[in-house]
Amino acid sequence: MIFKKKLKIVYVALSGGVDSATAAGILKKEGYAVVGVFMRQFDVADVSKENASQLACSWEVDRRSAMSAAATLDIPFKEWDFRKQYHKEVVDYMFREYKAGRTPNPDAMCNKYVKFDAFLKKALKEGADFIATGHYIRIKELRRTHKLYQAKDKNKDQSYFLYSLTQEQLNYCLFPLGAYLKSDVRNMAKKFGLPQWNKKDSQGICFVGKIPMKEYLQTKIPVKPGALMTLDGKIVGEHQGAPYYTIGQRHGLGFGGGDDPYYVVSKDMKKNIVFVAKGGALALYKKEVEIGDMHWISKVQSTVPLICKARIRYRQQLQRATIELRTKKFIIINFDKPQRAVTPGQAIVCYKGQEMLGGGIIF
Repeated sequence: MIFKKKLKIVYVALSGGVDSATAAGILKKEGYAVVGVFMRQFDVADVSKENASQLACSWEVDRRSAMSAAATLDIPFKEWDFRKQYHKEVVDYMFREYKAGRTPNPDAMCNKYVKFDAFLKKALKEGADFIATGHYIRIKELRRTHKLYQAKDKNKDQSYFLYSLTQEQLNYCLFPLGAYLKSDVRNMAKKFGLPQWNKKDSQGICFVGKIPMKEYLQTKIPVKPGALMTLDGKIVGEHQGAPYYTIGQRHGLGFGGGDDPYYVVSKDMKKNIVFVAKGGALALYKKEVEIGDMHWISKVQSTVPLICKARIRYRQQLQRATIELRTKKFIIINFDKPQRAVTPGQAIVCYKGQEMLGGGIIF
């Protein structure tokens, strides 16, 4: 008697875009039993009526696009509601950080608490063997340890946003796009017959979308005018509230700076002062960066001091640095060259060659 081998089941997070749809197509072609899942995340009740109608339209368009991808690929389609988890772990976190004067990274938190926690757990509970997303990152298992590497397409590499993943989570993760260029992905999508093959990439923060960040923040953080002040105490303008401004910001200060504009260099949250300086000011640069909540993809990598390369923002060119442990809680990263606009609340992610070692939050 010949027994038919049971196919491995993969639940793919379908966002409505070309990347996740193509990831599903690749996995089906490779012989997996693929299930597409669209995740409801942001609650439109959190914004003004005008913006709520805009966002409602946006997510409904994305859902229809995800459904069409599943229909084209002839795979089952599900819709899961993660709005409560999203609000608690991403939206509330974002407002807490801004109120504290930091600039958070909500996309990284979405990955940590929604896609690779809530979504993963529910998929496994339903019988999935793996989950998959359309992230551009490569994963390899070496000596029973999962390691993450930058994607082949360096312009699309998303390892920066996935520094918090654990070995437990990586046991169940597939990233089909890591070995391809974006142009390859679009070509495959076209061959699969996917209507998303020429769809533009989404822009903006994962849940705010096209709504201006400042406008969204004002729904819960009231306007509170204060002084725009130079480091020597000269008042050069007025701002609408220190939480709205981020280190290195140039636009939106309310005045022009000509050929040598002002940039935000620091904030005094208690006094509601935003300090500014000209673009070449030393105050805009730091060599030493203190980070907390450091997470290593592999425990082997946690030995410090460690010479590596790091980036303090998405798509920044990697910079040579040394990681040192100063206290039991905090790690210091010393860059060989001073870095511009080091921003508290943002992620700093470390690499050794192509391998992404892990990261933490800038203090």
